[in-house]
Amino acid sequence: MAEYKLLTKDFGTERLQTLSVYESTGGYQGLREAFKKFTPESLVNEVKTSGIRGRGGAGFPTGTKWSFLPKDVFPRYLCCNADESEPGCFKDRYLIDESPHQLIEGVLIASYAIQCNTAFIYIRGEYHDQRLLLERAVEEARSAGYIGKNIAGSGFDCEIIVHGGAGAYICGEETALIDSLEGLRGQPRLKPPFPAIKGLYGQPTVVNNVETLCNLPHIVQRGGEWFKSLGTERSTGTRVFCCSGHINRPGNYEMQLGTQIRELLEEECGGMWRDRSLKAFQPGGGSMQVLLPEHLDLPLDMDAVAKAGSSLGAGAMVFMDETTCLVDVSMRLVDFYQHESCGKCVPCREGTYFESQLMHRLERGEASTSELATLAGICANMDGRCFCPLGDTATWFVMSAYKHFGEEFEAHCGAGECPVKARSVAMVA
Repeated sequence: MAEYKLLTKDFGTERLQTLSVYESTGGYQGLREAFKKFTPESLVNEVKTSGIRGRGGAGFPTGTKWSFLPKDVFPRYLCCNADESEPGCFKDRYLIDESPHQLIEGVLIASYAIQCNTAFIYIRGEYHDQRLLLERAVEEARSAGYIGKNIAGSGFDCEIIVHGGAGAYICGEETALIDSLEGLRGQPRLKPPFPAIKGLYGQPTVVNNVETLCNLPHIVQRGGEWFKSLGTERSTGTRVFCCSGHINRPGNYEMQLGTQIRELLEEECGGMWRDRSLKAFQPGGGSMQVLLPEHLDLPLDMDAVAKAGSSLGAGAMVFMDETTCLVDVSMRLVDFYQHESCGKCVPCREGTYFESQLMHRLERGEASTSELATLAGICANMDGRCFCPLGDTATWFVMSAYKHFGEEFEAHCGAGECPVKARSVAMVA
């Protein structure tokens, strides 16, 4: 059972899932204060002041993203991206499980800021229970006057629609999400135009992640400067990190940005499982490049991790011990992306297929040394040449693993088996 370090209280039989308990802890005060203290324009500026960057993966400044909407073009829409499908990521599910009204309040604050009267929460198809929980919370909020006409006497109207996906990873990409909402096959659109100009139903649209929106009630109540005082200059605030792999305490941990990764691993996650050594880790989910033990002293800072050759991405930390075969991990990740490719563009559709085939041969010890050059060529023809980032990310972990563990890849060539697994079995025995 995962252990979590999020700031929650024991409310007995009732939890923050219910409106009454959420209100008793100050819930929806942020929304009321947004109406009283801010105009939509000044609220956008307050979020800019906070410096909060998107928590979904790209890390783009939220307030700046909102300001891209063209003036005087209506209607406009807000889409909450709850299609959490990145391997190793489970924070959005937890936030919805524990405090669905916090997300709803964040959606309403963002809707007020961008002057949107209809918002959607697009939730991953496999999150059936969380969808039901959100739908119940939306009805509670509507009955209390937080959703609908003239919210809390403010004159602002907003409806929230919870929409379940059908289990496609590609719909986490914002334009594929929009296509899916329109009833089309979930496939990415060519950009530009970007959703801020032409998004849902051809209208200006903002797409924000669950965790991003959950921060808004706190920013409104305490101020953008308060949020900016946490973290680092360009990575402000706190962030929830999903930690998994060969660690003693997997789970979600809310950390102030700028904290060393080592502190997250050793103090919060309880160190490596069975006192084994760390071999490598992914700092931002299955699509991110591998980092090494020497990178543990990096701060949890988007720019610092980027300079090291990876990304904080969606905030999913996957730690691997010395028994891990990086070829095997690469193969499994490539299989995932090959399965989830929408097939719209040739580099991704064909590239992930051939990449997967070659990785299986390599993992079984059947590939030749010359085929490693073929693997690099396939990845080069995909990275930066696909319709959306899926094709790019299908190459990032593989190539970074090959860069740092080239001898391990070469040792598989012609070995007739996985040499790392063979050594691990001997070590355990």
